[in-house]
Amino acid sequence: MANRIFKALSLAVMLSASAGISAQTRYTVLPSSPEQHIQHFGASDAWSMQFIGLWPEQQQRQVADWLFSSENDEQGKPKGIGLSIWRFNLGAGSVEQGDKAEINSATRTECFLRADGTYDWTKQEGQRRFLKLAKERGVPYMLAFCNSAPVYFTKNGLATNTGRGGTINLKDDCYDDFARFMATSVKGIEEHDGVHIDYISPCNEPDGHWNWLGPKQEGSPATNRELAHVARELGKALSKQKLNTEILVNESSDYRCMLGTHVADWQRGNEIKALFSKDSTQTYVGNVKHMMPLIGGHSYWTNTPIDYMRECRMQVREACKKQNIKFWQTEICIMGNDEEIGGGGGYDFSMKTALYVARVIHHDLCYANAESWSWWRAAGGDYRDGLLRIYSNDGWKTGYAVDSKLLWTLGNYSRFVRPGAQRFDIRTVSEDGKEITEGFNDPKGVMCSAYRNSDGKWAIVAINYSEDVKPVSFNVEGVGAKTWRMYRTSDVSAESLAPIGTTDGTTSLAPRSVTTLVEE
Repeated sequence: MANRIFKALSLAVMLSASAGISAQTRYTVLPSSPEQHIQHFGASDAWSMQFIGLWPEQQQRQVADWLFSSENDEQGKPKGIGLSIWRFNLGAGSVEQGDKAEINSATRTECFLRADGTYDWTKQEGQRRFLKLAKERGVPYMLAFCNSAPVYFTKNGLATNTGRGGTINLKDDCYDDFARFMATSVKGIEEHDGVHIDYISPCNEPDGHWNWLGPKQEGSPATNRELAHVARELGKALSKQKLNTEILVNESSDYRCMLGTHVADWQRGNEIKALFSKDSTQTYVGNVKHMMPLIGGHSYWTNTPIDYMRECRMQVREACKKQNIKFWQTEICIMGNDEEIGGGGGYDFSMKTALYVARVIHHDLCYANAESWSWWRAAGGDYRDGLLRIYSNDGWKTGYAVDSKLLWTLGNYSRFVRPGAQRFDIRTVSEDGKEITEGFNDPKGVMCSAYRNSDGKWAIVAINYSEDVKPVSFNVEGVGAKTWRMYRTSDVSAESLAPIGTTDGTTSLAPRSVTTLVEE
């Protein structure tokens, strides 16, 4: 009876000595121990698509295929990574201000709203083009996020904070105006472009210390009370316009700000508790109309040392569980403290960055129980912030895009772990029958996770971080699947989410690779 009800999926793994686990280890996925549902994997259009969306159509379509397509070519290789959420940067109007914006030209954005209160729906043309390309390729969810209120509503008349301090750059009498702008923009995009915005994030990184240290990009800090005020007004504005768009709060810049105070004071910290505990009467948003019972956060700065990466994410999971909310990881790229791979400077096409990010994905999903996971921007320059590398000599007015192992490694998850999938726990037992605590997670060796999609079929993602040249023997048993189709990303030039054949349950994990096994 137990075998019928709780049929386990066993993965017998022969590990090399360098993996740090005993020579023969059995992994058993437990359908009796379900974890979080996976909603989506994504990336953002900032600030690239305002330029790429004006390039020749053939170039646009190639970029869109890489990011959004769930189709295969004639050889059965995926054309793209099938992102399931696309983040649209709702601009604040720094482009229209020119150099007076005090913002780098490459990171300025246009605004739908004019100074006279009317709207210009020809603005953000390139970004809107990619919203439509995403929809055409089946991306099921869209999210709009704001770095700043429109410049007409800010206290300093700019979309950057310019060292004002840690309070929101929004006039005291303009909270409702800002909310009305967001609701009107969401409605206008649907009416003019035929694209529905499922979620809106009104205050991106309100706790980020960069927001008040100097002009670089659009951005504004906000205290928890100010953030709650914006959310309440936005809920009313969405209801007034009869929209079903949901609110995401708060896209924290750092997990440590969600859990306590970090490079800020008490007004911009402890966000999980401040925003979702009913005892926090001034900042509680759990009763706001259109508010989702979840919090968003960014994985920056918490990926080293490895032990802390795990510990911090477990703290996020437990803090969210205590308030009965979910968690989304909504943004990350490589930063200076990611020293293991050399920091963010200089684009890296290889598996060095790709595997490092795969390890972060694994920890966010398996320890923080993230239900959504997004990379920062879809395309970037000579820095490790883009899934695609853009080459241009004229400020991105023209140029071309090149794919990377990072793009395809994210695809090992996004292409095969689809919205509605559920993650399941894994039990690990050594050859002599002893259970290995968290044996599914060797950050220098094998990390694996298992998901059952809404159609009932399994997908298993296995990361082999080890540099040992000996492949790791990997055997899948007990799920009842006769055939698994395998897709691998590695430093072999041809292996970018490449189909590497089928197996009845026995295969091997190449060194420095990510392999996804999909039940047929």
